[in-house]
Amino acid sequence: MKKVLFVCTQNSCRSQMAEGLVNHDLAGRLQAFSAGTNPTEVNPFSMEVMSEIGIDISGQRSKHLDEFAGRTFDLVVTLCGEAAESCPFVPGLGPVRHVGFEDPAQAVGDRETILSAFRRVRDEMRERLLPFLVSELGLS
Repeated sequence: MKKVLFVCTQNSCRSQMAEGLVNHDLAGRLQAFSAGTNPTEVNPFSMEVMSEIGIDISGQRSKHLDEFAGRTFDLVVTLCGEAAESCPFVPGLGPVRHVGFEDPAQAVGDRETILSAFRRVRDEMRERLLPFLVSELGLS
C-alpha cells in the first residue's frame, strides 16, 4: 500500500483533516500520516467538522516531523496556504508536492463562522486533494 505524509506547521487542522479524509476515502489504496514542524494539538473544530461527515479523527495526535525520520513515503504533501505561512522544507522523506489551503484556524468571528471556515477547507480538500493524490500516485 502506498503512503503519503501531510505536513503543515502545527499539525493541528489541515494536515489532520487530510490524514482523516485519505484514511477514510482511500482506505485500502493509500495510508496517510501527518506531521508538523511546530506541532501543537489537534484543533477541536477539525474533529467536529470531520465528525459531521462520519470521520472520527479524535484518536489522532499532533506529531513532530522528527517522528518520521528514517521513513520514506511515496509522496509528501505540504498544505500550508501560500499567503498564510511558509511550509517547511522536507528533505529525504520522499518526493514533495504542494497543495495549499487556507488556514481555517485563522478564521475570526462567532462559532458558526469559524466552523464554516473549517467546513470549507474540509470540503475543498475532498474536492481537490483526493483527486490530486489518485492522479499523482496512479491509484485505481
